[in-house]
Amino acid sequence: MTFDALIALFGILLAASWTPGPNNMMLAASGVNYGLRATAPHIFGVFIGFGFMMFAIALGLGEVFLRYPALHVALRWGGAAMLVWVAWKIATAKRPGEAGAATKPFTFVQAAAFQWVNPKAWIMAISISAQFLDPQSPVLSAAIMASVAMAGGATSATGWAWFGMFLARWLHSSIRLRIFNWTMAAIILLGVAVVLLGGY
Repeated sequence: MTFDALIALFGILLAASWTPGPNNMMLAASGVNYGLRATAPHIFGVFIGFGFMMFAIALGLGEVFLRYPALHVALRWGGAAMLVWVAWKIATAKRPGEAGAATKPFTFVQAAAFQWVNPKAWIMAISISAQFLDPQSPVLSAAIMASVAMAGGATSATGWAWFGMFLARWLHSSIRLRIFNWTMAAIILLGVAVVLLGGY
């Protein structure tokens, strides 16, 4: 991969990873509700999980879905159902310490596994792999894409969680927190609708 291509790849992945999506909304909500330290496993799960996903797709997982489209459709709808559930959990989240409140955010494994049902992650991984994979050295180029994805993802995941933690000072009232959580849930649901209705 040339230096110019590497810079382009980093720019695309950085911009894409910072734009609002399910991961970033969940991280912001986690930062608000649990703080940055408790959200750290979630942060690592997001960018490492997506890096692994990028590597796997670049090495041919996308071809599997071309051969078996029903598998892709099943994963797509399963991912949509998972995102609706996540939106519901965020919308109904209670302040830590309240009766019935969740006691902890996503774990590393949960966040990493979530990448496989995240429509935005699939779109990014497939489209970027199609543009930047070098057929002459597929393993090396896939590894470079995965590494760049993790670097960009680390900045955005930490940034969105930190943003949520910063907002927590303003969201000290239950009403503001509820409005914030509902807004995050609505953005996730809107993203699900766009992906499903747009046929991505």
